[in-house]
Amino acid sequence: MNAGFAYLDWLVLAGYLLGITTFGLWMARRVRSSGSYFLGERKLPWWIMVGQSFGTGTSAEMPVAQCGAVYAGGFGTIWYQWKNMLITPFYWLLSPWYRRSERTTVAEMVSDRYGRGAALMYTLFAVFYLVLTQGVLLKGAGKAISVATGGELISPNGVVLAMTAAFILYSFMGGLISSAYTDFVQSLLIIVLSFMLIPLGLHAVHGMSGMRQTLPEHFFRVYSAASNLDAFTIAMLALNGLAGIVAQPIILSCTATGKSERAGRIGQTYGSMVKRFCTIGWALTGLIVAAMVIQRGVTLPDKEAAFGFACRELLCPGLIGLMVACVLAANMSTCSNLMVNTGALFAGSIYREYFNPAAEDRRILLVGRLSGLALTVLGILFALIVDQVLDAFLFTETVSAFMGIMILGGILWRRANRYGACAGVLAAIGVYYFLNYRQCGGHLQLVYPWLAAPFGWSMLAGFAALILASFLTRPEPAEMVEHFFDNMNRSTDHEGLPEGHPRPLAAKLGQDLLFLDLPGWLKKRRWAGFPSRYREDIIGFAVAWGAVAFTVFCAWALMQIGR
Repeated sequence: MNAGFAYLDWLVLAGYLLGITTFGLWMARRVRSSGSYFLGERKLPWWIMVGQSFGTGTSAEMPVAQCGAVYAGGFGTIWYQWKNMLITPFYWLLSPWYRRSERTTVAEMVSDRYGRGAALMYTLFAVFYLVLTQGVLLKGAGKAISVATGGELISPNGVVLAMTAAFILYSFMGGLISSAYTDFVQSLLIIVLSFMLIPLGLHAVHGMSGMRQTLPEHFFRVYSAASNLDAFTIAMLALNGLAGIVAQPIILSCTATGKSERAGRIGQTYGSMVKRFCTIGWALTGLIVAAMVIQRGVTLPDKEAAFGFACRELLCPGLIGLMVACVLAANMSTCSNLMVNTGALFAGSIYREYFNPAAEDRRILLVGRLSGLALTVLGILFALIVDQVLDAFLFTETVSAFMGIMILGGILWRRANRYGACAGVLAAIGVYYFLNYRQCGGHLQLVYPWLAAPFGWSMLAGFAALILASFLTRPEPAEMVEHFFDNMNRSTDHEGLPEGHPRPLAAKLGQDLLFLDLPGWLKKRRWAGFPSRYREDIIGFAVAWGAVAFTVFCAWALMQIGR
């Protein structure tokens, strides 16, 4: 339909870039300290938290990867993205962990629980994760934009290089404040991105009935074994998501920066739920492309070209520019948060911890800005070499899941110690690479295609090693463990208390945590006053499951149309 990237497209794209950069710099005026730069002074309202969580957790490689997966295997492959659907209600239970830690980064939480050595191990992982994640999402956007414009505008790697400059300026100046507020604005564009191709695509393939006449029946099942996602694979993907989310370096900024614990819970849970709903749009677009390719007698060289193909064939001048702006929005919202978190991690857990413990706040702020910028460059380099976006995306989440053994072990079990935590992570990584090395015929590589069985055995080995090593070695100092868990048992909704005045116990406010020290449930006193002590967890958890059921029902009902 389109004839390349027209003047109107350039106008739309330039307007978006100018507008979002100006808005981000305007918000940057509120940055006065490292606390406001890295955490927004923990005063963000719940609706900004929803937009931040959705925008940060959604990037251009996701619609690219999901659309390509559905194009090749049917609607049932939606579970590649929906693997976290079944764990989304648990976000309501896990979110307060990070706010109650009263720390700037997850690495600092690890230090409080296990000591400096384990914190350094986590920090090295986090830098690796942030660099790889930036590379994956930049390449995803590059593929989408390049194919959508017919390759006439710029190559995928050219897109990677060009778009990076767009988010750096306001992130460098405004930190999390600029990132969070621009995330909210850009989240609206991501929603547009998720659904704008559908009406034009349905018209092109003669509606749902036309697609049904063209594609096999199993392509329209919400769950289908033909998509190579059986119940075991989905269960392993869900485990991957649950263990991975708790260790992701960005999780603290997405849960601990709100005005209250509930703001963080709502932001992380329902920002993620909006993403699950948008995934339906990405999957439906994949079905449309599968039908278009057959009806028009063409082929695609790469399944991940499906999204770009739809853009190129369906959109007219002006809408192409809007689509490119939406793809950039999806990436800039995530990249800006990653850049801020990378700076916080390096400044707090490396520079201050090992090089300048007495550094003033202004120096920490400067180091955070510069290190975030420098490590973003490494993400660009990874983007230039990564090929398959879906494999790389699952790889980064899998590495995060292995680190999740350390985080989950330390919060769910008081007896876990630094030796068990490190043993668990190393055992999981070792088993993962050994099994994949065998599975791939003795070929050693950094990124293996994700397979359920090797992942499952790796996680089992990791948790077993955590438990065994913790029992065989000396426990952590009692006062360190007690201080950590005392923080977890106190609400952070009452801040600014007089010095020496402890925060109120969460139990008195109905905010005790169900997912904390699980062996403690074997003691009678843990059950005392159960409904009132855990009111916030119980009600919020139940409501979140209702939202899951509604989302799955919507997908199922959509797939019944035209039967």
